[in-house]
Amino acid sequence: MPLTRLALILASLPLLAFGTGACEASEASDADGDDAPLQSKCGPTAGRVASVIDGDTIVLESGEKVRYLLVDTPEITNGKRECFGLEARDFNAEYVLGQEIELTYDVECADTYGRLLAYVDVPDGEINSLLIARGYACVLDIPPNGEDRAGEFMAMQRAAQDQKAGLWGMCGDVCGP
Repeated sequence: MPLTRLALILASLPLLAFGTGACEASEASDADGDDAPLQSKCGPTAGRVASVIDGDTIVLESGEKVRYLLVDTPEITNGKRECFGLEARDFNAEYVLGQEIELTYDVECADTYGRLLAYVDVPDGEINSLLIARGYACVLDIPPNGEDRAGEFMAMQRAAQDQKAGLWGMCGDVCGP
């Protein structure tokens, strides 16, 4: 009897070795992140844009809403139609809709509405910066987020104001002091 058990164990060893190797290969391919989006402590670091709510808010295919850091575009939701709001939304959609994007978070991950707060990179650059530089948005500085980049964004806004780009040429001083 003991010889039969030993034979069974010896016959099983190649199967065990093969099974272990298959698991390791599977774990390695999962670690590459090919099948799942990368995550940070705040949320996904990449995704595809499913819809554009307005000039500064998008929805990912995974369902998360993302609000752009340091950016405030004119309102067009909840019955509001502020000057240059539709243009800001359309500009945003032109750059991000259907695109694979990368998200970079700051200190606070989400706002009081549950939207993720991020800088969003698209193939043509960072949409946060593009909206400010082209005159589609005002700088919205809400510390502690944006403290590293607020000066950079304010300089872009001043340049857009001086050139009367976008809303600065059509709507006047919409951001206040």
